[in-house]
Amino acid sequence: MLNRRAFFWVFSIILFNSVSSAYAVSLPDFTTLVEKYSPAVVNISTTQKVNAINGHNFQIPGLPENHEFGELFKKFFEHQQQFGGPESFEEQSLGSGFIVSADGYILTTAHVVADADEILVRLYDRRELQATVVGTDEQTDIAVLKIEARNLPTVIPGSSKDIKVGEWVMAIGNPFGFDHTVTAGIVSAKGRSFHNENYVPFLQTDVAINPGNSGGPLFNTKGEVVGINSRISSEPGRRSYAGLSFAIPAEVAWDVMQQLRTNGQVSRGWLGVMIQDVTPELSRSFGLDKPKGALVAKVIEDSPAHHSDVKVGDIILKFNNHQVNTSSELPPLVGSLRAGEVVRLGIIREGKQKVLKVKIGELPKEVLTAEIRKKRDQSTRIEQLGLKLRELDEKSKKESGAEHGVLVVGVTGGPAEEIGLRKEDIIQMIDNQKVASIADLQKIVAALKPGRSVAILVYRGTGPVFLAMRMP
Repeated sequence: MLNRRAFFWVFSIILFNSVSSAYAVSLPDFTTLVEKYSPAVVNISTTQKVNAINGHNFQIPGLPENHEFGELFKKFFEHQQQFGGPESFEEQSLGSGFIVSADGYILTTAHVVADADEILVRLYDRRELQATVVGTDEQTDIAVLKIEARNLPTVIPGSSKDIKVGEWVMAIGNPFGFDHTVTAGIVSAKGRSFHNENYVPFLQTDVAINPGNSGGPLFNTKGEVVGINSRISSEPGRRSYAGLSFAIPAEVAWDVMQQLRTNGQVSRGWLGVMIQDVTPELSRSFGLDKPKGALVAKVIEDSPAHHSDVKVGDIILKFNNHQVNTSSELPPLVGSLRAGEVVRLGIIREGKQKVLKVKIGELPKEVLTAEIRKKRDQSTRIEQLGLKLRELDEKSKKESGAEHGVLVVGVTGGPAEEIGLRKEDIIQMIDNQKVASIADLQKIVAALKPGRSVAILVYRGTGPVFLAMRMP
């Protein structure tokens, strides 16, 4: 007969093994899905001709950014051009994609194939085929490609609508050129939005995504594609995974693909309002119990909203059957509709609830063009310095070789003009303090005393240079 201590240890071992087994059973096994769907994932490589000595665009293929030999090669090309040498070379980049039809249609992200002169698709069986662009949509970052092939393996389209935060998901792609790399994690959040990303309610995951994964599929545990891996969020100067990755929902991608294949362009619904978030202070002034909804700040003339009863100061809380908790949730809902559809808006006006009916219009091309232009040229003015600045995005980092800083997109006079700052300079440091964003620069400048001279580290096509600026 076991004594009490022996019984305790036997019971503990049995309990530990039971818990361990239960935990192991709860973990997903992706091996079958990988075997089944890896053949439908492709490697996409693009080639683009770039000017061999075009300052910020100068980069030798295969040579790491910021490499010490970069400037030597640049001078070599300059010398060669004087004697009739080449004026350009081919730059290559990598991405991922996946086959959606047996006759060769492929989905990927638009930024993978942007400005490409040639697109090469490598299949799972190592065949390499030229691809043509069927269409791209910059607003959602979706591109549809076509290769000439038959009986190709395909993925199963899914939807992100029913997926829950905490569910397991898996990505297959080509990070850093390593074919068919598999990574897994969970859905961290849904409906994430970014500044000027109006039409995509991103899925946030902790799946490891790195350069080369863009355009690859995100699978659920059923083997359905629930998203397209599009972007990461990391510290300034880093281009690799830091725990946050974002995917375009599958239903958005498939809708865009169908429109591009059928019409060659994407049609979007249009309400015709400018909106903002409801802050705690605004919620109290409007008589709400908590901040929620999308506050109408402007009704655009001759828009669907203008022809209905929508007014400035209305707070949109419901769009058909969808609750609107933040302003960023409304544009994807509107954009997913077609012109002519009638929607019901649940609003708060002067403390009273109302329901309005609005006939959705089609987003005018001039509005879309303005949005794209604004997205491309998001700049901030710092009047006291005479600077117009833009955040340094991944493309600018790649082209310049600078790992951090803010990009000068205009010099409007003042101290910036006096010291010779130029358009396309990258400000990396002020007063020995690192500048990783426009917010950093504004904070540093605000703390400096008027009349003081400070050193500014600027990165140019010829390399880093210090300039001295006297604060106004």
